[in-house]
Amino acid sequence: MAKQDLQDKKKRKTCSFCAEHVDSIDYKDASKLKRYLTEAGKIIPRRVTGNCAKHQRMITKAIKRAREASIIGYVFDLL
Repeated sequence: MAKQDLQDKKKRKTCSFCAEHVDSIDYKDASKLKRYLTEAGKIIPRRVTGNCAKHQRMITKAIKRAREASIIGYVFDLL
């Protein structure tokens, strides 16, 4: 039983963007970008999301551009 639990933890996550053959990520698509933010507004790391390094960099750039354009806030309300 313990071996099966370890195997479940080691299961690799696949990049959803690679599976969909996405070439670019639009910074104006706020609903898609908010999936990669915590409730406090921090960017979720790739070890949690399962994205590849290339797409994680694209997500990070898109989120930062959206923040600069005031599409997404830097910090969300905690109240």
